[in-house]
Amino acid sequence: MIQTWAPEDLWAVAQPLIPVAAKRPQGGGKRRADDRAVLAAIGYMVQAGCSWRKLPAALFGVSRPTVHRRFSEWTRYGLWEQIHHALLHRLNVAGGIDWSRAMIDSISVRALKGDLTGPNPVDRGKPGSKIHVLCDRRGVPLQVLISAANTPDAQLLFPLLDALTPVRGRRGRPRRRPGKLHADKAYDHKAIRAEVRRRGIAVRIARKGIESSQRLGRHRWIVESCLSWFTNNRRLARRYERKAEHFQAFADLAAILICHRRLAGSSRHQASLADRE
Repeated sequence: MIQTWAPEDLWAVAQPLIPVAAKRPQGGGKRRADDRAVLAAIGYMVQAGCSWRKLPAALFGVSRPTVHRRFSEWTRYGLWEQIHHALLHRLNVAGGIDWSRAMIDSISVRALKGDLTGPNPVDRGKPGSKIHVLCDRRGVPLQVLISAANTPDAQLLFPLLDALTPVRGRRGRPRRRPGKLHADKAYDHKAIRAEVRRRGIAVRIARKGIESSQRLGRHRWIVESCLSWFTNNRRLARRYERKAEHFQAFADLAAILICHRRLAGSSRHQASLADRE
């Protein structure tokens, strides 16, 4: 189970970033639960969508309270953002990120209660939250943030761009902005276009009352696919977390899993080409 939900290549990225546990006084006490087993249990929860009470922690050799406590500690430490950034770096080195264009969009999910929830205008006013994603031309999630369901999409555009930390590649300066940004009519404001251009990014936003809303366009369709990959992780299909930082953590974990699969696929492709040669 641990090998399945925390594979070697993902563990190789995560292990150096996990904070070192404080040393316990000698003489007695339980042995500390294995970090990899805890990471595997959290990865299982993200993809299976089970609650904390129904987590089959015994299959990973840990207890539910330990997994929850470690998840909370690592969330406060900012571990998930660090792992996501490390995977983006590896993808960029492998040529797996296309910086020529980026797409932005959001998806709303039901929420029971908690921080950053609000009446969903497209779901009869029921409480919900939004997941906002900025992805590259190939659907690699560069950044993800959450908000209340009644938050206008345009309010999260610049926080998403600002949260994108520089990503190093094989050579040259680290990249932190795409060449061009695509968005739908929810972002159709002159001030937004002007500010995006001021940041050195070309912009293509659908215009209200002029362009058809029935076509996603040649480029923006990929962000819809990226959002569906997020909600394929069942823990994001419906929000159960009271704390916004915990729901944000699960969104970051989904981005980690998407990037990891993309990196693993790139590695297999390169290995296949090497075998042919």
